[in-house]
Amino acid sequence: MGPDIMIKQNIPCVLVIEKDGQDKRLLQVALKASGFNVLLANTGSEGIAQSKLNTPALTILDIDNVEGDPFAFVDQLHRCGKSPVIVLSERGQEHDVVRSLESGADDYIVKPFRLAELIARSRVALRRRAGEEDESPLRLGWLTVDFRARAVWRGGEQVRLTPTEYALLLLFIRNAGKVLTHRYILDQIWGADCTEESVYLRVYVGHLRKKLGDDPVHPKHILTASKIGYGLAFEPDSPSSIDNY
Repeated sequence: MGPDIMIKQNIPCVLVIEKDGQDKRLLQVALKASGFNVLLANTGSEGIAQSKLNTPALTILDIDNVEGDPFAFVDQLHRCGKSPVIVLSERGQEHDVVRSLESGADDYIVKPFRLAELIARSRVALRRRAGEEDESPLRLGWLTVDFRARAVWRGGEQVRLTPTEYALLLLFIRNAGKVLTHRYILDQIWGADCTEESVYLRVYVGHLRKKLGDDPVHPKHILTASKIGYGLAFEPDSPSSIDNY
């Protein structure tokens, strides 16, 4: 193992999948200076191999240079491991952001970006992943959450959530019965730089409702306060008392 990929113990490891040599070196230097271990991959296939071999705590992926369908690759990378994925791209259209999030990305940063912003968002993603729960499993009637295993069950079937979906569900659970504003949720889940990115919420709340078996048209569990925010019903089986999104 060469000096550039030597892994120091007990330090978060970030996998960077970037083809452009200058951008890759810049990311490597910035991440190392911020206290991260860094793994590098030039191609998507190299990134998948690195992810399986080293299980990084976070993956940063430039989708502009991925061979083939970039969104299919995001989905493949997401399914390969449980670590968060931050997508980098020059594509700034909302449909590109939505497709990336729907494919399993946890965050999306449009180029050009400030390195300080990338580092901040990386830390937010890692804090979400590293938060270990010591609480006993929680039963909500239709749902069971095992905090120690970071596992969610609907009836007898395990629900596969992304790290961001899981973090969002926990935020709702800890504030059950309260309406959380869009800005507050975005700040808690994605960080202060994302408090205006309401598209993130539309995508992820939709994902949670679908995976948890909550009717997106007439939700009973994850409710919506129109133009204000979202909240988890205090009584899971109670009828919706606030407007749908």
